[in-house]
Amino acid sequence: MTKSVFISILGRPNAGKSSLMNSIIGEKIAAVSSKPQTTRTRITGIVTEGDTQLVFMDTPGILKEKDRLAAHMIKAIDSSVGSVDAALLVVDAEKRAGEQEKILLQKISVNTPVILVVNKVDLFKNKEDLIPVIAEYSSLHDFSEVVPISALTGDGVDIVKNLLMSYAVEGPHYFPDGKFTDQPEKVIIAEIIREKLLELLDDEVPHGIAVDIETLNEHDNRDGDGVLDIGAVIYCEKESHKGIIIGKGGGMLKRAGSLARQDIERFFMIKTNLKLWVKVKEGWRNREGLIKNFGLSND
Repeated sequence: MTKSVFISILGRPNAGKSSLMNSIIGEKIAAVSSKPQTTRTRITGIVTEGDTQLVFMDTPGILKEKDRLAAHMIKAIDSSVGSVDAALLVVDAEKRAGEQEKILLQKISVNTPVILVVNKVDLFKNKEDLIPVIAEYSSLHDFSEVVPISALTGDGVDIVKNLLMSYAVEGPHYFPDGKFTDQPEKVIIAEIIREKLLELLDDEVPHGIAVDIETLNEHDNRDGDGVLDIGAVIYCEKESHKGIIIGKGGGMLKRAGSLARQDIERFFMIKTNLKLWVKVKEGWRNREGLIKNFGLSND
């Protein structure tokens, strides 16, 4: 008898939603950084153990609708909570409960069980200090479970996974058992490149970046080994940002490319040639056509 459960992962920016999903699945399928708006679209992660399949929907952090891209990000949250079997509200143990969590909880159906996941507990030397934190968040909702975790160290992650297994219901596996995401190869590669730029660049620049994979081809080299050739364009909104992304003597772009290539080779297990270009598209976050072209429309 096969079983499955669909889970929405919600929380404010940088709470650790993507880190938790990556940890449960055992593969890095969602970009992770300390910058807000790292996750821009709904990302599906899949893990199958025995007869049970967990299907996760990682969502962007709640934010104000200041441009059309932000509107699509909010749409991704709304579309991820409508018909799930369970939800995870991931919170940062160092932050107070606030309006963002209230808004997210209001989006969830009253019949959907919600697990409160209190992340970053590794930052607390005295675990008793977590008691008022948990009490404050618990005052917002009647959570089915409360689990303190550290997505960074993995502490408590298996507890979350096992709890979710208990919500699985009889039904088909909606994805092949060996599959761990429904994201196309181009999207995964673009997210890897963007993650490296998020890590390396100052706060102002990354929000205006989009990555488009223009070419993706595989061929055999002289030794008969497979090689992945990738051509990617990094779009930014300002000419001054273009110079920052490229860096002095092209140093920043080369560094980002080198880090991205290493991750791409680990993920796809194939030698990779990665070429990067930088172009300016002013105001692309308010242009529906470009948002759709970059795979960020959440339609």
